[in-house]
Amino acid sequence: MGRTLWGKTSSEACTVFDNRLGSCPGDAASVGRGTLGSGQAEGHAMCGRFVVSQKVTDLTDVFDAEDDFPDWQPSFSIAPTEVVPIVRERADRETGEFTRRVEPAVWNFRPSFMKESKRPQFNSRIETVATNGLWKGAFAQGRCIVPMRGYYEWTGEPGSKRAHYLHGPAELLAAAGISTARKLDDGSWQVSTSIITREAKDASGEIHDRMPVYLPLDEVDHYLDPVKLDAGAMQAMVGWLLDVSDRVAATITEYEVDPRVNNSRRVDPGDPTLIEPIDAADSSS
Repeated sequence: MGRTLWGKTSSEACTVFDNRLGSCPGDAASVGRGTLGSGQAEGHAMCGRFVVSQKVTDLTDVFDAEDDFPDWQPSFSIAPTEVVPIVRERADRETGEFTRRVEPAVWNFRPSFMKESKRPQFNSRIETVATNGLWKGAFAQGRCIVPMRGYYEWTGEPGSKRAHYLHGPAELLAAAGISTARKLDDGSWQVSTSIITREAKDASGEIHDRMPVYLPLDEVDHYLDPVKLDAGAMQAMVGWLLDVSDRVAATITEYEVDPRVNNSRRVDPGDPTLIEPIDAADSSS
C-alpha cells in the first residue's frame, strides 16, 4: 500500500486518475495537452514517475545538508502524491538563520491558497513558472532540488506501452523544483513540491517532448540561494536554468525496461530490478 497523504494512499490517488484521465500518471500513459486545465499544470505531462535509489546519508553528503528525513527509504517507482526527499534552504523560526536540509515533501504542489484538488500538480513548466500565479511565489522564494537517479517515460499505444528509463552518467541528478508549505488542521506544517520541466532535448527528446530541468551539481548553490527574487530576477533565473540544464540534457541516455513498471499500484517500489535494461529482442517479441 502507498504512503498515506491527505487521507488518501498514493494508490487511491492514482485511482482518481484512472477514473478521470484513463490512467495513473506514469502508468504507461501521459496526460494529454490541456487535461489539467489552464493556469495549472499546462501542457503535455511528463516525469510522472521517478527513482531515488539513494539513502538520506548519500543525499546529505552530496548536497552538504542536514538530515530532516530519517524515515526515507530508497524507491525505484515514485508516483505523484507520494512523499519524496527534497533539498532546500530553510530559515530557523527564531533566529532567521538558513540551514540546508534534506526533508520530506509531498509530490503534489499545493500552496495555502489552493483548495484540495483531485488533479495533482506535480510538474511546472519553465516557460510559465515565473509568471503563473500558481507557481511564481514559490519560484521567487521556495526553490528546491528534487534529487533523483532517473525517471521513466513511455512510448507506444495504450495496451502496448513500452517503458523507458532515462538517466545520467552518474547515479544522481539534481532536478530544479519549487516548494511551498501549508499549515494543516492539526497545527503541523506540510511541505509540497513540483518538478520544473522544459522542452526535451537529445535522447530525452526522442522519447517525450518534455523533461525535467536538471542542474549540474556544481550549480546547485546558486539555485538554492534563499534570496527572494523580483520579477526581473525570476526571468534571469529562467534563462540561467535553460542554459545550465542544456549541459545535463546532453548527457542523458535511455534504455527500455520491463513493462511491469507500467502500473505504479502493483509494482514493488523497493525492487532495484525495475531499472534493469531488457534485451531488445525481448521487447519486440
